[in-house]
Amino acid sequence: MKKKLPLIFAVAGMLFMAPGCTDLEEQVLDETLQANLSPDEAANGLLAPVYALLPNLFQHTTYFALNEITTDEAILPYRGGTDWGDNGIYLALHQHNTTATDPNVNNTWGTLSQSISRSITAINGLKNSTSATAALYTAEARGMRAYYNMIMLDMFGVAFVKDDPNAVSVIIRGEEAVKYIESELLAIEPIVQPKSVVGPGRLNQVAVWGLLARLNLNAAVYRNIYAPTFEFRAEDMDKVIQYTDKIIASGQAKLSPDYFSIFGNQNHSNQELIFAVDQRSDLNGHNRLAYFSISGDQFPLAAFPAANGTDGPGITSDFYQSWVQAYGAVDPKRDPRFYQENMSVYSNAADTCVKDSDYKINRGILRGQQFGALRVNGAFLRCPDGRLKVGKLSYVTRNRADLPVSFGEIVDFTTAGSNYNTGYRVAKYEFGSESNTGRNKGDADIVILRLADIYMMRAEAKLRKGNNAAAALADVNLVRASRTATAPPPALTTMNLDLLFRERGFEFYWEMLRRSDMIRFGKYEGKWTEKTNADVKKRIFPIPQTAIDGASNTPGYLVQNEGY
Repeated sequence: MKKKLPLIFAVAGMLFMAPGCTDLEEQVLDETLQANLSPDEAANGLLAPVYALLPNLFQHTTYFALNEITTDEAILPYRGGTDWGDNGIYLALHQHNTTATDPNVNNTWGTLSQSISRSITAINGLKNSTSATAALYTAEARGMRAYYNMIMLDMFGVAFVKDDPNAVSVIIRGEEAVKYIESELLAIEPIVQPKSVVGPGRLNQVAVWGLLARLNLNAAVYRNIYAPTFEFRAEDMDKVIQYTDKIIASGQAKLSPDYFSIFGNQNHSNQELIFAVDQRSDLNGHNRLAYFSISGDQFPLAAFPAANGTDGPGITSDFYQSWVQAYGAVDPKRDPRFYQENMSVYSNAADTCVKDSDYKINRGILRGQQFGALRVNGAFLRCPDGRLKVGKLSYVTRNRADLPVSFGEIVDFTTAGSNYNTGYRVAKYEFGSESNTGRNKGDADIVILRLADIYMMRAEAKLRKGNNAAAALADVNLVRASRTATAPPPALTTMNLDLLFRERGFEFYWEMLRRSDMIRFGKYEGKWTEKTNADVKKRIFPIPQTAIDGASNTPGYLVQNEGY
C-alpha cells in the first residue's frame, strides 16, 4: 500500500522513548509499506513521516486555537449554551487561564513531540542509506526538527536536543535554544533545494531563510520571555534584513495580485507561498480552518448538502474596530483583504437562482445577514429551472428558524453575546471543493510562510534598528499595492511600530501569527473583549501534566513553566 505526503504514517516514537525539476514536476514523497524497497523508496519512507503530522499540528483545535483564540482576533463563546462548551477550555484560552490539563495544549505538545521524534528517526535511518537523496533528505529532516523545536520554544519555552534515538533529550531554553535552532538551520541552508524544485510543501531554500528571519525577529522574546520590555539587538535585526533581502532578491516567491487566492483550493501553485502544509494528495486532509467560523446553516458546496460550518470563533469587536479606525467613514470592505463578495445575490436579494457551478460563499470577514443555499430536510431547494435556490439564511439546523444567520459585531461570554449569530465571522481559507462533510478533504495548503510576511519582517527590523520609517513604509506599501486583482488598499503615508502591528493584523488575520505578534509588540498583556489578565507568565503555555508525569522517573527533568 502506498500513501503520499502528507498522509499520516502510522508508526512513530515518542519524544522520551529510547537533480532539478520544475514546479510541475515536484517530487512527492511516498510512504511505502511493502517489502523489497529500493534505496530511494526506503529513503522516501523515512522522510515522509517527518512532514506527515503537519496537518494535525495546524488543526483548528491545536495550533490555531492556541495562537488565535488567546488573542484579540478570535473569541469562541459557549454557543447557544450547547456548542463549544468543552468544559470551558476556549473561554479559558481567551482569558489566559489555560491549565496543564487542557486537551488542546496536550494535543499540540504531543504532535510536536512526535514530529521531533520522527525527524530524529529519519536522520538516523538515513545514515546508512545508499540513496542519492540521503544527504538532501537528512538536511530536510534536520531542518524540520529545528522548525518543530522553534514552535516548541515559541509556545512552551523549551527546545529538545537529541541525536541518538536511544538517548534522553536535553532540554534547553532561552539564548541556548535560539543559538541551537539557528545553528541547525544554518547547517542545512546550503543543502536544501530551491522552492522551484520541491515546491512550498517541503522545506526549501527560501523557507530556511524565512525561518531564520522569523527566529531572529523573535529572539528577544525567546531569550527572556517574561521581560517587561524586550531587547531587540541590532545584530538580530541585521540578520532579519539579511535573510529577507536574500528571499526577495532570489525571485523564488512573488506577491499575489489576488489576496484570497493565497488561501484558495488551488493555492499550491500560488507564487506567494514559501512554506506550507501540502494537502493536495491528502483526501482526508484538514479542511476545518474553512468550516470553523462560519454558520452551521451555511452550506458552501452545491454538490454536498451535508457540508456546513459549525458556528465556532468570531472576531472580537476590538479587532473589527481596528479596521474601522483605519478607514474612518469608508467601509473597511474597501480593503480587498477584508472581504470578497463572490455573487451579487448577497447584496441583491432579487437574485435567488444560481447555477451550481457559480455558487460560492463570500470570503474574508462576514458581517450581517448571510445568504446561501436554502436547505429543507437535508436537501437543497431548487428553482423551477433546476438552479440552486439562494436566499436569506436562518438557523434551521438548530431548530431556530426564527433566528437569522445575521452576524453582529458584539460577541462575548454573556448569554446574549454567546448566541449562534454573534460576532463577525471569518472565511479566509476556501472551503474544500470535495469536502462532503465540511470536516475533511481539504484542498488548500495551509500557509506557514509567505512573501508578504518577508516584507513585513524586513519593515519591522528596519524600524527596530534605527527607526528607518521610510524604508519600512516602502515595504508595507509595496505589499498593499500588489493586490491589484481589485482596487488595492490605499498607500499609507506614515509608519511606526503601532501602525505596523495594525497592518500585520490586516494582512495576516487568522494565519496563526497573532499571539507571537502581540507578545513581540508588547500587546499581549492588554485588555480586550472578555480578557483582562495581564500576567506575563501566560505568554507561553503550560507543559501538559501528562508529559510531566511521564518524565517523573527523572526528578527535575521536565519542570512546569512558571505561573501554572
